[in-house]
Amino acid sequence: MEKEEIIYGAHSVIEALKSEKSIEKIILNKGQRNEFYEEITQLAKEQQVKVSFVPQVKFRKYENLNHQEIIAFTSPVKFADFETIIESILSKKESVLFLVLDGVTDVRNLGSIIRTAECTGVDAIILPKNNSAGVNKDTVKTSAGAIFKIPICKVDHVHDALFYFQSSGIQLIAATEKTDNYIYNQEVNAKVALVMGDENKGISNATLKQVDAKVKLPLLGSIESLNVSVACGAMLYEIVRRKTQ
Repeated sequence: MEKEEIIYGAHSVIEALKSEKSIEKIILNKGQRNEFYEEITQLAKEQQVKVSFVPQVKFRKYENLNHQEIIAFTSPVKFADFETIIESILSKKESVLFLVLDGVTDVRNLGSIIRTAECTGVDAIILPKNNSAGVNKDTVKTSAGAIFKIPICKVDHVHDALFYFQSSGIQLIAATEKTDNYIYNQEVNAKVALVMGDENKGISNATLKQVDAKVKLPLLGSIESLNVSVACGAMLYEIVRRKTQ
């Protein structure tokens, strides 16, 4: 566990990027450009760290700091190396459950999902470095501390992680409305990874082409979709029920 903190000032942020410190995002003043901005944005791009150009007013809360309108926010948790943690888990367990989040962008939804994942015995959570909610104090709070009890991996591309899973004999099950197959009818293997998608768009078509099975939950009311954290919880508990029968 790492303490959440901010890093401010051009030189400090540049050094943090060069040392590959776990940075969630960087904010820069959109109305200003200086000699450091190009170096920071280039380093951030190489490490797939999100950079946001914001109005000067966003820096007022940090006016007691000599930030030069350059602030980086670090992650409160240390991310696990994907291949290392997966191989370690597979070497110790015959029955495994992984969770892949393909584009969940709301920090509170992410925190709720992490909490449920820990309660259902998920062995590791996989997030993409881009197009994913950041891990901040709201994520930690919503997870009720579960975020410190389960390995979380960030990968460059979800597709590569899915290929790695398949080559390791892990069944890939995607939650999507683009199917007639209910989760209750789906055969679940001892080694399985559940893939959940974006709150609005769902799982990308490219990802859906990779998975072994597509499943959905029945929606009997007039609302067309569930909150992603609620849907994820229902899916995980059904998978656990099937695996423990």
